[in-house]
Amino acid sequence: MERPARTLILSPRHSEDSRLMRQAAARAGWRVVRLPGWRVAAAGPLPGPVAIYGEALFVEAIADQLGRALVQPALDWLARLPAPYRRRDVEFTTLAEARTRAGPLFIKPADTKCFAARVYPSGQALPRPAELPEDTPTLVSEPVEWALEFRCFVADRRVRARSIYARDGALAQRGGAWPCAPEEERGALAFAEALLADAAVELPTSVVLDVGLIRGRGWAAVELNPAWGSGLYGCDPAGALAVIEDTVTTRAGAPAPDDSHMS
Repeated sequence: MERPARTLILSPRHSEDSRLMRQAAARAGWRVVRLPGWRVAAAGPLPGPVAIYGEALFVEAIADQLGRALVQPALDWLARLPAPYRRRDVEFTTLAEARTRAGPLFIKPADTKCFAARVYPSGQALPRPAELPEDTPTLVSEPVEWALEFRCFVADRRVRARSIYARDGALAQRGGAWPCAPEEERGALAFAEALLADAAVELPTSVVLDVGLIRGRGWAAVELNPAWGSGLYGCDPAGALAVIEDTVTTRAGAPAPDDSHMS
């Protein structure tokens, strides 16, 4: 009996990345559904495995309706990464604690983009919106200068797609392409593969690893991101799809949902 094709669910928001992912999925023989809203019932029966791609809130909402869990990195991953792969001080803390730190410091939310990630003169300069909880998970790090930054879509500790995305802090795109010198790409890939080969480094099975060249220090991990919500930049969509397909799982302790009866 032929197995049902995998389904890729896309958000209603059209983007170049979602167009490329739709094309890659169609070429791979997947069924592709672009929902008109945030209700999974609009997709109709979903008899086979499901993957979701889009903005974080949309993907989380659809996964919740399906009774699924999303593969994503631990919020404190970068702070726990061995120092030779970080090449800078990074602390995982709360927004309240970050406010007490003397600067300048690069401060960013560890989860959602609830405040601007940038270099602050001190923690006292962080925004204070009333709706922002003081226990918001936060990463505080030593400011460094990134000469190059590369995106790597990773599955089972193998780089399946990669591309430069920033040069000297600005997007590296030029005329629709993402150019870089061969030695730059080799350097990024060699560092990423060394990190992925280290069993002491904890990693999700499928994830996006950003790596970069810190001026005066060398190659380092920038951060991890969930593959289901990460932009492609210049990454091969087929390789990215091979990573995204394994980022929706059955929730621990729950039976596998019968997606064919969603209504």
